[in-house]
Amino acid sequence: MGSTFGHLFRISTWGESHGGAVGVVVDGCPPNLDLTEDDIQAELDRRRPGQSRVTTQRKEADTCQILSGVFEGKTLGTPILILVWNTDAKSEHYAPFRHIYRPSHADYAYDAKYGIRNWQGGGRASARETVGRVAAGAIAKKLLETRCGTEIIGYVKQIHKLYADVDPAAVTLKQVEANIVRCPDPHCAEEMIAQIDWARRQGDSLGGVVELIARNVPAGLGEPVFDKLEADLAKAIMSLPASKGFEIGSGFAGTTLTGSQHNDPYEMRDGQVHTRTNNSGGVQGGISIGEPITLRAAFKPTATINKTQETVTDTGEATTLAAKGRHDPCVLPRAVPMVEAMVALVLADHYLRQRAQCG
Repeated sequence: MGSTFGHLFRISTWGESHGGAVGVVVDGCPPNLDLTEDDIQAELDRRRPGQSRVTTQRKEADTCQILSGVFEGKTLGTPILILVWNTDAKSEHYAPFRHIYRPSHADYAYDAKYGIRNWQGGGRASARETVGRVAAGAIAKKLLETRCGTEIIGYVKQIHKLYADVDPAAVTLKQVEANIVRCPDPHCAEEMIAQIDWARRQGDSLGGVVELIARNVPAGLGEPVFDKLEADLAKAIMSLPASKGFEIGSGFAGTTLTGSQHNDPYEMRDGQVHTRTNNSGGVQGGISIGEPITLRAAFKPTATINKTQETVTDTGEATTLAAKGRHDPCVLPRAVPMVEAMVALVLADHYLRQRAQCG
């Protein structure tokens, strides 16, 4: 009920933030794809907590185990189960407010829906759930790279009121990974790190924007009318914890242009149809056109802060809360691999759907 994503390349994540383990079942991955735990671990290392001073200090190695679906380094075409043990959960940090609704968290929402909730670290509402997504996304990335030469690169474009100057067409993974905030603009990255440090000292948090480019995406991916490619990408991004906005191509800025300014003229290059500009973000009519897919994901400031806030208990009594414990003062650096994973999952699913329908 809501924990499964995709059609032909389908994933189901499981586990709670402070439970024994978290993970994912990947179903529909084609057979004979070269895959090892190292392929998955590389992506999990980019997502894991405790990797720098601008992330939560929860110490998790996030070491993955493949328990099924892979034999002698190749996928079997059967379900792939990936498990990651939780080793540094400190549930006692949450005990003081087990009956208190944390502002802008899912505490009240889960109570309203289920009549019960896991108050230890937020349960399924925690970003810890994204371990499974990133693990599955690593497989999707490998499939897309092997079959299509697709490259997916996300990076931090904005934190609070700081905006990076990045050329999406030229950005590289090495540039993104060159600093702890995952911003390929070195000067802006230093300012972003300083801003996050300031927010942490204040007991506060910051939000921002992850931008992404997917290169060498085959033309023809997308299933009109209800499964348009950008519609599925939007659902994927908006399913991430703390996500509050999605744009593709020109996004909201395109509303300030005229049609003659916004339209992407077609031209022939090297015997192939291309567009001279890419305001569409690589998708027209809900279908990829072979141009780079560009999109942005907005994330709110982390809800857990150390400032005193007014709230109520689960019995309706007014109270205040100053949350203690470990949390990200800004989710953006760790959100980059999460956004990449969700985009990879959508593209892999639509790649298989296109092959199934059109050959």
